[in-house]
Formats: sequence, C-alpha cells, structure tokens
Amino acid sequence: MTRGMSMAAAGVMIVAAAMGVPASAAAPQPGLRPQAEAQALDLAKKAIALRSVTGQGNQTGQVAALFKQALVDSGFPADAITITPVDDTAYFIARWKGLDAKLKPLVISGHMDVVAANPKDWQRDPFTPLVENGYLFGRGASDMKLDGAMAVTALAELKRQGFAPRRDIVLEFSGDEETAMKTSAILADQLKNAELVLNIDGGGGMLDADTGKPLYWVWTAAEKTYADFELSVTNPGGHSSAPRAVNAIYQLSAALTKVGNYQFKPELNAITRASLASAARYEEPKTAAAMRAFVADPADRTAIATLTANPATVGRIGTTCVATMVDAGHAQNALPQRATANINCRIFPGHKPADIMAELARVIGDPAVKIRDVSEGSVATDASPLRPDVSAAVERALHQVYPGVPVFPGQASGASDSMWYRAKGIPSYSISPIFMKDADDFSHGLNERVPVFNIAPGVRYYMTLFSNLSQ
Repeated sequence: MTRGMSMAAAGVMIVAAAMGVPASAAAPQPGLRPQAEAQALDLAKKAIALRSVTGQGNQTGQVAALFKQALVDSGFPADAITITPVDDTAYFIARWKGLDAKLKPLVISGHMDVVAANPKDWQRDPFTPLVENGYLFGRGASDMKLDGAMAVTALAELKRQGFAPRRDIVLEFSGDEETAMKTSAILADQLKNAELVLNIDGGGGMLDADTGKPLYWVWTAAEKTYADFELSVTNPGGHSSAPRAVNAIYQLSAALTKVGNYQFKPELNAITRASLASAARYEEPKTAAAMRAFVADPADRTAIATLTANPATVGRIGTTCVATMVDAGHAQNALPQRATANINCRIFPGHKPADIMAELARVIGDPAVKIRDVSEGSVATDASPLRPDVSAAVERALHQVYPGVPVFPGQASGASDSMWYRAKGIPSYSISPIFMKDADDFSHGLNERVPVFNIAPGVRYYMTLFSNLSQ
C-alpha cells in the first residue's frame, strides 16, 4: 500500500490551505499549475463519494465516467476512452497515441473499486470525503482513489502542455481488483503487447514517525501470490445430549492450532535481500539488527524470531498462512455435521499454491481434515526484472520532488493487478509516490486517510515518470 510525507515537501497553495498554513508559505511547483492540484483533490473527493463496492449499487462505472470526463476536458478525444461494463462493475481504458506505432505501449495500471465499509463502524462516513487536519478521509483515500486522481491529472496536464509521447500511453483502471479480479485479467489479456506496466497501486514512501520527514521510498518489482485454502471436516452429527469422541469442531480446531503454530521456511531473493539491507538503516535498533542478521544468514533463529513477531516484517521473509474465517455447526442443540475454515496464504515468489497446500496437509496430518484450493482471482508469478531504464526513471522522477531521499526496490506482501501482467511475461512495477507514516496506513481498515500534501509532488512525479518512460 501507499505511504505518506511531511508538509514542508509539499508547498502548493491548496494543500497549505487544507492544512491551515498561510498561502504565502506555499510556493508553486515548477511545471505544475496550481489549479492542477485543485483538480486532483476534487477528482479524488468525487471518486471517494462514489460507492464503488462490489454488489448491489456498485458505482464503479460512475468513477470511470468521472475520470473520462476529466481527460476529455483536457483535450483527449472521447473515442480514445472506453468504459466496458462487466457484471456489476466496469473497466476503463484511455489510449494516448504515440508518434511511433512500432513501439510497444506504456501501460499505467490502477483500480477504481474499494473494499466494503460499514458507516456504523467509522468515525466519519466512509463515502463522504472530508479534508481535516491535513488528511483526506474516506474509503479509498489511500487505496487508491487519490493515486488514480493524481495519475489522471498528470496525463491531463501533459496533454495541456502539448507533450507528444513516442510510444502509446495506455491508462487502465480495473473494476474488481479488491475481489474477483475478473476485469484485471481481461485488461492484462487485452494489453498483453505492453512494453511494461507502471502500477500506481503500491509502492510508496515512509515518513519518520516523530519528525514527519521522508525516510525512504520503495518501488516494488515483485509480490507474493494470494491463495485461499478451505479446511473442512464432516461428521454424521447427532443430538448434543449424547456427545461422541469424534467432533467436527474439535478436529477442525486441532488442525487450525497446528497451522497457527507452523512457520514456513524463511527465505530471501535478490529483491528482498536488497530491500531488507536498505530498510534496516531506518528501523529501530532491534529490528534493524534482525534484518541485517537475516540478510547475512536466513537461518538465524534469533533474527527470524524478531522479524516474525513484528507484523510489519513477518510477511517479508517467507510464505505466511493464517486462518481468516470459520463456519461450523447447524444448530445449538446438535452435534456438528460440518466445520470449515478458510486459510489465507501469501506465498513467497518461486512457490506454487499446490505445493503450499500440500505442505499444509502434511502439517495438519489428519486425513479427516480435507483441504482444497478455493482461490479466486489469483495467479502465481515470478518477480519482474530490475530493468535499469525503469530504475533510473523512477529515481529521477522521485528525486525531482524529494531530492536526496533514498530509493530502493522491494517486494509487496499483498496482491495487485500486476500479477496478471507478470503471468503474461510483461514486467510490472508498483510506483506510487505517496508518503505516509506507518501509523497512518489504514487501507482496508477503519477511518482510511491519506495526507493531502502528497498531491502536488505526486502529480509532478507522475508527469515526469510518464513522460520519460513513454519516449
């Protein structure tokens, strides 16, 4: 997910006003009109107000229409932008024709849908966008409607400035990335001739928890494979007044305990080795020492214990599997006839889901517990190559707005649309410019928010990156 950054690095009038800073303290960013920042914030707020959640009343298509109108208003031909309905959602494609038709296109990838949010649980209504205390609140603020709005604004600004790409630039937004990823797979199939993909959903920068200053920025070239495995136990059941030695709930509970106590073999690859070594400089001493020790020896038990005990690092050193749902029994006064649980796994690159499922079966060691793969919208992929042209371009664009901030590649623990492109051999990189404190990351959670000072530097960064890699 995305991360955030300090007010001093922002410096544009609308951001300053939103944070209570006098307009005179905010100098306009070179090459970016002040009204462009206003457009990005307005687009993000309008997108957040649209409940683009799967199911009845899904407004993802309206988010697509909102983004299309913003591009048309900047000079994009209406017929260069298509919105295609799929079930209750839709996907979006905007194509900016390049000067050389022989060059493969640059694809910019994102998504318009968000996870569900119950207003009763939130301090503020999740679908009523609000700027307060320097943050934009609302479902999708950080994942990823602000990034989508900034990318649209960046392309609109390039269009207004008369920029002419050499290769086609294709902006696409899927409509069910948070659920079945049906549109994600469709888009990757339609755009399988791409040169590379810039995924604006992921990557990002870390702020110092105390000072609010930017510590480092990570772009990701790999991600773990998402998988769901169902555990099930069946039993004839019976009357609860006559308990039996074999009980489906107890059997399932025993299996879940074994899964919960199990640790997959910790491991490294070239990307995580570089990422852990670089990030260690910015961690508290105990975590930093564990990172360095693990890089030196991935079998170091003390380092493994420290890193697995920390939710922020456990997913970076190997495959993880955790129980997420349980369903058992059919009546309060009956012995259970069936008990099921879902085990969600995030699989380290290089392993197939079938191999992980087999390993779980060995760990459980009970033939009465059946296990099957129930994953939807997922495919195993290897890491994208660390291309020098991409590395140079992202670092140059980031340093234009945040000079001197350390930049290094990383691996995401979550899943994104990048998997569908990588499965077709197309390199994909997550490159969001948003900086946040770790404590402010509420993606998929309650009271989601993102610092608004990211907007001006974020739009400039996207303009630089999109223009450089489309030449």
